[in-house]
Amino acid sequence: MIQVTKKDAKESTENLLRRFNRKVQQSGVVAIVKGGQYFEKPISKRERRLKAIIRTERKATKLKKIKLGQR
Repeated sequence: MIQVTKKDAKESTENLLRRFNRKVQQSGVVAIVKGGQYFEKPISKRERRLKAIIRTERKATKLKKIKLGQR
Protein backbone atom coordinates (compact mmCIF):
# COMPACT_ATOMS: atom_id res chain seq x y z
CA MET A 1 0.00 0.00 0.00
CA ILE A 2 1.31 3.41 -0.96
CA GLN A 3 0.74 6.32 1.40
CA VAL A 4 1.56 9.91 0.54
CA THR A 5 0.57 12.66 2.93
CA LYS A 6 0.84 16.43 2.67
CA LYS A 7 3.74 17.68 4.76
CA ASP A 8 2.22 21.08 5.43
CA ALA A 9 -0.41 23.47 4.11
CA LYS A 10 2.16 25.26 1.91
CA GLU A 11 2.89 22.19 -0.24
CA SER A 12 1.21 22.45 -3.62
CA THR A 13 -1.06 19.81 -5.07
CA GLU A 14 1.28 19.40 -8.06
CA ASN A 15 4.18 18.58 -5.75
CA LEU A 16 2.06 16.05 -3.86
CA LEU A 17 0.99 14.44 -7.14
CA ARG A 18 4.63 14.27 -8.31
CA ARG A 19 5.68 12.53 -5.09
CA PHE A 20 2.79 10.07 -5.39
CA ASN A 21 3.66 9.22 -9.02
CA ARG A 22 7.31 8.68 -8.08
CA LYS A 23 6.34 6.30 -5.25
CA VAL A 24 4.02 4.35 -7.56
CA GLN A 25 6.78 4.02 -10.17
CA GLN A 26 9.32 2.88 -7.58
CA SER A 27 6.97 0.30 -6.08
CA GLY A 28 6.47 -1.38 -9.47
CA VAL A 29 2.69 -1.57 -9.20
CA VAL A 30 2.14 -0.31 -12.75
CA ALA A 31 4.48 -2.92 -14.24
CA ILE A 32 2.70 -5.73 -12.38
CA VAL A 33 -0.72 -4.57 -13.54
CA LYS A 34 0.39 -4.14 -17.15
CA GLY A 35 2.03 -7.57 -17.08
CA GLY A 36 -1.21 -9.27 -16.11
CA GLN A 37 -3.29 -7.34 -18.60
CA TYR A 38 -3.37 -10.09 -21.22
CA PHE A 39 -3.36 -13.84 -20.72
CA GLU A 40 -0.65 -15.74 -22.54
CA LYS A 41 -0.67 -19.48 -22.83
CA PRO A 42 2.38 -21.04 -21.22
CA ILE A 43 4.71 -22.37 -23.90
CA SER A 44 6.43 -25.72 -23.75
CA LYS A 45 10.11 -26.24 -23.02
CA ARG A 46 10.72 -27.29 -26.61
CA GLU A 47 9.19 -24.11 -28.03
CA ARG A 48 11.18 -21.97 -25.60
CA ARG A 49 14.40 -23.64 -26.69
CA LEU A 50 13.58 -23.18 -30.38
CA LYS A 51 12.82 -19.51 -29.86
CA ALA A 52 16.07 -19.06 -27.96
CA ILE A 53 18.04 -20.72 -30.77
CA ILE A 54 16.40 -18.50 -33.38
CA ARG A 55 17.09 -15.42 -31.25
CA THR A 56 20.78 -16.24 -30.86
CA GLU A 57 21.14 -16.98 -34.59
CA ARG A 58 19.53 -13.65 -35.52
CA LYS A 59 21.77 -11.82 -33.08
CA ALA A 60 24.87 -13.53 -34.48
CA THR A 61 23.98 -12.65 -38.08
CA LYS A 62 23.22 -9.07 -37.08
CA LEU A 63 26.60 -8.73 -35.33
CA LYS A 64 28.34 -10.30 -38.31
CA LYS A 65 26.72 -7.77 -40.68
CA ILE A 66 27.70 -4.89 -38.41
CA LYS A 67 31.32 -6.10 -38.31
CA LEU A 68 31.40 -6.38 -42.10
CA GLY A 69 29.94 -2.90 -42.43
CA GLN A 70 26.84 -3.96 -44.29
CA ARG A 71 24.46 -2.31 -41.96
